[in-house]
Amino acid sequence: VQLQASGGGLVQAGGSLRLSCAASGDTFSTYTMGWFRQAPVKEREFVAAINWRIGSTYYADSVKGRFTISRDSAKNTLYLQMNPLKPEDTAVYYCAAVRRIWGTTNAANEYDYWGQGTQVTVSS
Repeated sequence: VQLQASGGGLVQAGGSLRLSCAASGDTFSTYTMGWFRQAPVKEREFVAAINWRIGSTYYADSVKGRFTISRDSAKNTLYLQMNPLKPEDTAVYYCAAVRRIWGTTNAANEYDYWGQGTQVTVSS
């Protein structure tokens, strides 16, 4: 399984970005996929997850109501729509995947596959 994240950049507070994660190497209908982020001198933290087959979602409290996770099965692509962005959202964002048919998980150590990360910087 390979995951390729993209879409990061520099944006002003209140702005929006959409991250993409192109997945390949397997049939992802049996996977749960998630987004995590890591800011400088901080631990990696959970952002959002989606069960690919049924579309159920799970969000960290810090992004609930502002971020939306989704997937396009035809394109094997995971998305994270972020709006409105805050300076505290500045981090490297990673997509991740684990074979999990039911539900979602926010535990980083349960994910088996990781993308390379994409930088999101929000200026105040």
